[in-house]
Order: sequence, then structure tokens, then C-alpha cells
Amino acid sequence: MLTTGLILILASLGLVQGLFLSLYLLTLKNGHTTSNKFLALFLLGLTIRVGKSVLNYYVPLENWQNNIGISGILFASPALWFYGKTLFYKQFSFSTKDYIHFVPFFLFLFLIPVIPRHGNFESFWNYGLVVFHLLFYLILSWTLLRKNKSNTSREIVVWYRNILIGATLIWLHYVGNLFDFKHYYIRGPIFYSLLIYAFSYLFLNRHKFNLQKYSSSALDKKGSVALFQKIKTLFDTEEIYLDNSLTLQTISEKLGVKSREISQAVNENTQQNFYEFVNRYRIEKATTLLKDANYKDAKIATIAYDSGFGNVTSFNLAFKKVMGATPSTYRKA
Repeated sequence: MLTTGLILILASLGLVQGLFLSLYLLTLKNGHTTSNKFLALFLLGLTIRVGKSVLNYYVPLENWQNNIGISGILFASPALWFYGKTLFYKQFSFSTKDYIHFVPFFLFLFLIPVIPRHGNFESFWNYGLVVFHLLFYLILSWTLLRKNKSNTSREIVVWYRNILIGATLIWLHYVGNLFDFKHYYIRGPIFYSLLIYAFSYLFLNRHKFNLQKYSSSALDKKGSVALFQKIKTLFDTEEIYLDNSLTLQTISEKLGVKSREISQAVNENTQQNFYEFVNRYRIEKATTLLKDANYKDAKIATIAYDSGFGNVTSFNLAFKKVMGATPSTYRKA
């Protein structure tokens, strides 16, 4: 009884979180709105499908209620594929002809009153079509990832790949359910709950909603790597980071490119923002000075200024964040 209650709580929390994320993405105005909407549709479709499983596990549902739940997969599947297209193709736009991918969903809804759900062969066949519908779009999505992973930022590739892994594992659970492996029935919702909370953590921790903040940029992956090498060369040879008034505009003027492209190149190749990238160089310089015999008696403030920091407070905070200890402690160690 206790185990059953815990399963219900865990699965229900996952459903609430999935619904919240879907609604949040649908109303989010920042970033790539088309991309956000397709991700929202994918999560909403899974939430509807998994919600049906949770309810049916505890409360017997009518046939039409079961079928509405199953229909969630029919719009979640193409939404997953279109989400990938918005990530990989900067100029992608959803056109009228693309609605054909959602025809099975509307057709299924229209036929709900006559779709069998009695455990017989016809029911198995109809449920199987929905499961293999997801498989078809998983294949399209994995193919899309394979074709574009070499010309897209690693952050986007890893993110979409992780979503596909999660969707594939959910599909495997429903294949088990298709062949009447009873223990798969509630395991799917439990796994979905864990997946949703993993998504939530990444959204908050890595700002995944802004994966396409450079979607309008003309700088592709190859150009981004080439520009980043120029930035690194500038930092390594001229030690430009030692200037505590250094800004994106300074680098932009030196390299003759837009400051937004500087930011993009740094972000895509280091998964850091510009100032985190600069501070890494400054901290490396500071660690060298802290071990330098000529700076043995120098004050921490002197180390900070000679490393490019504008004040001691920001130096201490940045140093401890990266090195796990204050400059003074590091020097003693």
C-alpha cells in the first residue's frame, strides 16, 4: 500500500511538472518562440499520454478517455522532430504543408468513438500504430541529429541527443506495454517523472531555453571555431585580459567583427559567457603570480590588479569559484 502511494505521488508530481513546463514554454516570449512551442507540444503530448497511464492504473477509464490519452503521442512525435529542425536550421519556418504531420492526431480524435479498446486484436493493432508512429519520428529525429551534428554547436547537439535518449527509453517502455508486459505499465510514468525533473534541472541550471539565442546570426559552427581561435590567439599573445576595462567591444574592434559574434564564439566553444572566459585567463595568471617567488611578499590586492581584476572583492569571488579556495588560502597551500 505504501509503495502504491509513493508511485502515485511520484508519477503525479512528474505530470504536474510536465504540464507546468509545457505551459511555460508556450507563453515564453524570450528566445526562439517557434522552437519553444514545439518543445512544449512534445512535453504536453507525453504528459497527456503518461497521465492516461497513471489514471488508468488507479481508476478504470472509459474507452474514449483511454483513446484521448493515447492521442497525445500523435502530436508529441512530430513535435519532437520539428523541434530538432528549429534547433539545427536557423532559417526554418513552419509552413502550411507541414500540418500534414499532425493529420494522424486529428484523424484519431475524430475516430475516437469507434476506435476499439477491449483488449482484442483490433485494439492491439490500433495501439500498435500509435507506438510505431512514435518510432517513425524517433528514426527521423535521430537521422536529423546525425546529419547535423558536425555543423552545429556541441551544446545543441548534446541537448537534443539527451532528449532523444529520454524519448527512446519511454518508447521502449510502451513497447513492453504493447506486448502486455504488465510491469512496464506504471514504470513508464515513473521514468517520465524522473526525466521531466532532469529536464527541469537543465533548464534552470544551463538556461536551455536560450539555446537558440544566436539563431539570427550568420556565424555557423565552422566560422565560430575559427573566430574563437583568433580570440584565443589574441589573449595568449597580447595578454589583453590584463586590462581591467576589457569589454566585448574592445575585442570587436581589434578583430574587426561584431561584438555579438565574439560572444557567440566564446559561448559555443567554451559554454561560458565572455566575462567567465576572461576571468579564467585572469585566474590562471593569478595562480602563476601566487607561486612566483618575486611576488612572495606582495599583497593580494597587488596580485588582483596585476592579473587584470579591477578590485579585490571580485578577484576573491572569482578565484574561489574556480579554484575552490581564496587566494590567501591557495598561496599558503
